[in-house]
Amino acid sequence: MITIPKCNFHTHTCFSDGADTPETMVKEAIRRGMFALGFTDHSFTPFDMHPCPKPENLGLVRAEVLKLKELYRDQIRIFCGLEQDSYSETPTEDYDYLIGSVHYVLKDGVYYSVDRSRDVFLQNVNEGFGGDFYRFASAYFEEIAGSVEKTNCQIIGHFGLVEKFNEGDALFSTEDYRYRRAMVDALDTLLKKDVVFEINTGAMSRGHRTIPYPSPYALRRIAEKRGRIVLNADAHRKENLTYAFEEAVQYAHSCGVGGLVVLGENGWESLALNAR
Repeated sequence: MITIPKCNFHTHTCFSDGADTPETMVKEAIRRGMFALGFTDHSFTPFDMHPCPKPENLGLVRAEVLKLKELYRDQIRIFCGLEQDSYSETPTEDYDYLIGSVHYVLKDGVYYSVDRSRDVFLQNVNEGFGGDFYRFASAYFEEIAGSVEKTNCQIIGHFGLVEKFNEGDALFSTEDYRYRRAMVDALDTLLKKDVVFEINTGAMSRGHRTIPYPSPYALRRIAEKRGRIVLNADAHRKENLTYAFEEAVQYAHSCGVGGLVVLGENGWESLALNAR
C-alpha cells in the first residue's frame, strides 16, 4: 500500500494570511491523528504588508507556538518554522527550520507579485515584462535558484509557483524551450544544495490547480537526481492540513518518487512510499 504521511510542515495561521489560530490548527491535527505539525507563518516584507506579521509580532508568533509545543508534547510533535521570502531580511536564527520561497520578482526597483491573483499576475507581466511570460518566468527561476544563499533555507517552497494561474497552459506553454531551460537551470542549481523540495498542494486547496507543485517534468528530474522531497499542504485553514495528500502521493509515485522525508527531532527521516 502507498504510505500517506500524517504530518505537515508548511502551515499558516491568523498571525499572517491564514484563517485559524495556532491552537486551532494543533487541535485539528491531533483530531486527524497527525504525528507532526510545523508552523511557517510568513516573514516580514516591508514592501508588501498583506501576507506577513508585523516585525514586532513575529516574536509573539514564536512564543505562541513554543507554548503549544510544550502543552501538547504528549500528543503531537510541533515545530516552529518560518516561510522566509527571498526578499525578506527577517532574522531567522530562532526557528527550527526555514522554507525558502519566492513570491516576487524584482525589476527596475519594482517588486512584482508572482501569486497574488490572476489579474495581478497578468498586470505584472504586462507592466514589468512587456507581456512576455517567459521573461517573467526566467526572472522567477533566477531568483529561486539563489534562494538558498539568500534565506539559508532547508526547504524549497512551491517550486514553479509561476505556474499558479496557468492550469492547462492557459497563459503560456510550460513545454516551450525558454521556460524549460530556465526551470531546469534553476532546478539543477538547487539540486547541488543540501535542501529538500516540497510537493505542495496549496494551490489545489484554493482551486487554482489540479496537481501539486512542482510540475511532473520538474518532479521527475528531482526524483532522477535523488533529490529529497517532503509532502506539504501549505495550509491556510484547518480543513486543509492534509489536503489532497492521497492524490499527491499517487502523483509523486507516478513521477518516480520512491520515498519522502519527514522532519524528526534529530533532522530528516526517510519514509518509503510503498511501506506501512
